[in-house]
Amino acid sequence: MVKKLIIITAPSGAGKTSITRYLLEKYPVLSFSISATTRKIRGQEKDGVDYYFLEAEDFNQKITEQAFLEWEMVYQGTYYGTLKTELDRIWNAGKIPMLDIDVKGAIHVQKQFQGDSLSLFIEPPNIDALKIRLASRGTETEESLQTRVNKAAYELSFKHHFDKVILNDVLEKACVETENILKEFLGEVFVERK
Repeated sequence: MVKKLIIITAPSGAGKTSITRYLLEKYPVLSFSISATTRKIRGQEKDGVDYYFLEAEDFNQKITEQAFLEWEMVYQGTYYGTLKTELDRIWNAGKIPMLDIDVKGAIHVQKQFQGDSLSLFIEPPNIDALKIRLASRGTETEESLQTRVNKAAYELSFKHHFDKVILNDVLEKACVETENILKEFLGEVFVERK
């Protein structure tokens, strides 16, 4: 069996997590690839469900052991990465991993899985809309908000590296467009939950 995977990336606040959740709820063949991070748990998040929350020392040890498919320092002092064991866990369950990861990590993964991966870039309508979405979360300081907005503007310059770009101006429309692209890529294994 060919080991396929789906990569969804976007600037923070563009809606990739909302689109990912929509697809995971509807299609049982897809399985969320849980990323590892050194950031602190927020709100109702759970270790091993939302992320594998690691101390910086543990994360660095895994880098040394080459345990990551990809990893990045996404924000100053905060690392994110995809563990190779996470993809194996999903493939061994007979499912297709769905990676919701940052732009640089997504480029790195798609290079390793050319032909067997589908990479999707979720584009916000514009930077102002993105700033409003990020501010409405209530989790950012003015400084961290500006950092994310600046990073988003930079990440948008990489959208041409991906297989498909989906404009998320209306979430429902973006979900359906993403769904149709996945149907084309995955074929008959992509069936809805009953």
